[in-house]
Amino acid sequence: MTDAAPLTEELFPILTTADLPAALAFYRDLLGGMVTYRFPEAGEPAYVGLRVGAGQLGIGRQDESGPLANERVALWVYVADCAAAVERLRAAGVPVVAEPVTQPWGERMAVVLDPDGNRVLVADRG
Repeated sequence: MTDAAPLTEELFPILTTADLPAALAFYRDLLGGMVTYRFPEAGEPAYVGLRVGAGQLGIGRQDESGPLANERVALWVYVADCAAAVERLRAAGVPVVAEPVTQPWGERMAVVLDPDGNRVLVADRG
């Protein structure tokens, strides 16, 4: 453990699905989740953010072909500075799968792997 300031500001799971309408029917309609964000705003969404009770859940459409290596779950971590966070993680030996890139919705995002190989999306709010 170091004396460095905490890196994480917020963490929430993102489920990847081949059938976003079915996932929404379950998490929104059956479990009572409330849509708080959708991208894009018009047309079929590729990603939907939900408030489910006191928690948050993201659901994203699977665009990659084939099965996901991490059993279909990713974690999203907001940080103050994506590039600085990635460099700190890299220095600690964490594998970086995707370098920080500004996304179409304005946030800067990178992808790293946790010790079990799960994808962790590290982002700042831009």
